[in-house]
Amino acid sequence: MEMLHYDFMQRAFCAGGIIALLASALGVYLLLRRQALMADMLSHVSLAGVAGGAYFHVNPTVTGFLVAIVGAITVEYLRRAYRTYSEVSVAIIMVGGLSLSVILMGLNKTLNVSFSSYLFGSVVAVNRTELLFMLATAIVGALFFYLLRRPLYLISFDEETARTNGLPVSWISLGFSVVTGMIVAAAMPIVGVLLVSSLIVLPASLAIRISPSFAAAVFVSMGIGLVGVFAGLSASYELSTPPGGTIAFVLLVFLVVGVTLKKALKKLGVRARIQTVQEETPATPSRVTRAE
Repeated sequence: MEMLHYDFMQRAFCAGGIIALLASALGVYLLLRRQALMADMLSHVSLAGVAGGAYFHVNPTVTGFLVAIVGAITVEYLRRAYRTYSEVSVAIIMVGGLSLSVILMGLNKTLNVSFSSYLFGSVVAVNRTELLFMLATAIVGALFFYLLRRPLYLISFDEETARTNGLPVSWISLGFSVVTGMIVAAAMPIVGVLLVSSLIVLPASLAIRISPSFAAAVFVSMGIGLVGVFAGLSASYELSTPPGGTIAFVLLVFLVVGVTLKKALKKLGVRARIQTVQEETPATPSRVTRAE
C-alpha cells in the first residue's frame, strides 16, 4: 500500500471514509422522502458559496459550508410555500445557486483553474481544515440521526401521520435539511460538486433494493458507500484519474451488478419453487385410466 505513505492520501482516505458513512446513510432518508435531487441542488448552492468566498478572498470551504446551510433552510421554507408542487423549491434554489456561481466565476477569471478540484473532486484538495469540517459534520450528523431515528423513520414514510402523532415535523424537517446541506458541503473535496449526489444516491439505491428492512438498508448503504469510496480512491491513484468520477463510476458499477444479481437470483428462486411444486404434486390420472 504505497499510496498510504503519502499524507495527502491518508487525509483523503480518512475524509472519504467519514463522508461515505454519513452520506450513504443520508441517502436512504432522502430517497424515502422523494428528495433525491436535493443533494444535487445543495451542491450547486455550495458551489456559489465557494465562488463567493474566492471572489471576496474568504476561505471558500467556510463560505461554501455556510451558504449550503442557508440554501437548505431556504428550500425547506419554499417547500412549505409550494406544498402541492414541492419539487419547484428544488428547481428555484438550483437555478439561483448555479447562476450565481457562473456570475462570480465570470467576474474573477482566475477562479476557473482552481475550481476544477471543487467541480470534480481532488485528493490533494483535502487539507486539515476541510478534514476538521468533515469530522465536525460527521459528529453532528451521527447525533442527529441517532437521537431522532424514530421520528425520522415516521416522517420519511408519511409526514401527515407523524404530525397527527404529535411530532414537530416542521422543525425536524428543517434540521434534516440543515444536516443535508452540511454533508453535501463537506463531501465536495472528495467527489466534487457535480458528482456529490452520486455518493448519496447510488449506495442508497442499491441498499433499498436488496435490504429486507429499513435499518438493514441504512447499514448496507453505509457499507456499499465505504467500499465504493475506498475502491474509487485506490483506482484513482493507480490510474491517475479524477477521484470524483472514479468513485461515482465504481458506485454505479456496484448498483448495476447488484440489481442484476438480485434479478438473476430471483428468477432462479422462482424456477426452483416451480420445480419443487411440480415434483411434490401427484400426477393426474388420465381419462383412460379412470375409464378402466
